Amino acid sequence: MQRRTFYPDIKSKEELEEIQLQGLKWTVRHAYEGSDFYRQRFEEAGVSPDDIKTLEDIRKLPFTTAQDLRDGYPFPLRAVPFEKIVRIHASSGTTGKRKVLCYTQKDIDDWLDMFARCYETAGLTPEDRVQIAVGYGVWTAGVGFQLGCERLGAMAIPIGPGNIDMQCQFLEDFQSTALCCTASMALLMAEEVDRRGLRDRISLKKVIFGSERSSEAMRRKIKELLGVEDIFDITGLTELYGPGAGIDCPKHEGIHYWADYYILELLDPETLEPVPPGEVGEMVVTTLKKEAAPLIRYRTRDLTRLIPHPCSCGSIFPMHDRILGRSDDMFIIRGVNVYPSHIDEIISGFAEVGSEYQIILERGADGKDYMTLKVERERGLDPARDEEVAGRIAEEIKKRVLVSCRVQIVDYGSLPRTERKSKRVFDYRE
Repeated sequence: MQRRTFYPDIKSKEELEEIQLQGLKWTVRHAYEGSDFYRQRFEEAGVSPDDIKTLEDIRKLPFTTAQDLRDGYPFPLRAVPFEKIVRIHASSGTTGKRKVLCYTQKDIDDWLDMFARCYETAGLTPEDRVQIAVGYGVWTAGVGFQLGCERLGAMAIPIGPGNIDMQCQFLEDFQSTALCCTASMALLMAEEVDRRGLRDRISLKKVIFGSERSSEAMRRKIKELLGVEDIFDITGLTELYGPGAGIDCPKHEGIHYWADYYILELLDPETLEPVPPGEVGEMVVTTLKKEAAPLIRYRTRDLTRLIPHPCSCGSIFPMHDRILGRSDDMFIIRGVNVYPSHIDEIISGFAEVGSEYQIILERGADGKDYMTLKVERERGLDPARDEEVAGRIAEEIKKRVLVSCRVQIVDYGSLPRTERKSKRVFDYRE
């Protein structure tokens, strides 16, 4: 029996752009006619569905933000009658009201097709056994990974996060071939598999990361300790269906994003003007098929770069870089804007240290701000070299980030591990 492919038969960039234009026209009209929120926004902006004639006309449309979702709680952006809504999901937001999104059955079906496409891009088949170690509940992670796996036809092992004893037992007993989790959870699992001597007793081939950025140093360590063939980054957010909006292929030249389901703009977070390809900007997304809660120029706060050239894999789908961070992750020290991604890129270049680090920001008695970087020594290395290695890391940070930093090298495994997202920045300034 021929396997189903979740890739559309799109032959050219022009054909993809025509799909986007028709989807944009449909979305704007659907939102205008079905959503009181969008109709008011469009009228305030002086724009109507008839004004959308080309893809460039997207710039006439107003932006949507996370605050709009919070203000519209519990059913923000709703553009269909309640009887068409079959499910809600919510973000795991830490402050204020959660961002809640509603879904029609078609929205669910579209999301699972996108997710199955991600698995297919990573080379998974119905023969795979997929251990799903992400959170279940009202958020989109666990159910998205599971139902996407089932849509592909692979075996889902829906264990959820944490419970390391059970995770290791399932890897061995069920011979899982793929593991889906956060990068922090993957490091925790890799170190535990190594500590228990399980590597030769498991069949893990691939790891799929979601939910947080991973450094090259962390990826190398996970690959080494688990003995896997490949690691993939899957992207997505609750507002945009959930995880499954894009993934890197085995060429690892960038994240292929599903441009037949949404338009991606990269804008300067301050001016909201487009940034040139290759420069960092904020991801702004507009859905093309979403019924229950369409997104129109939604500011995600995620930062990345568009990759201007096609992938050598031959895919028609465009690419963006891995998520570099969020515009609200940035901290300012002595007038310099710093993202945690700047630091993990630098320490990834030093073989003498591991992937785990913490950035501590404090205000001294002199009223000045100070930054300390704690980073783990690589396993088996002589602590006598700590001072020399710390000096070289501090010098590189000063050269590339333009701030002075005290570097403290600590024992391997001494920084906390987590099955969820690792906290990197501790700001104790008043």
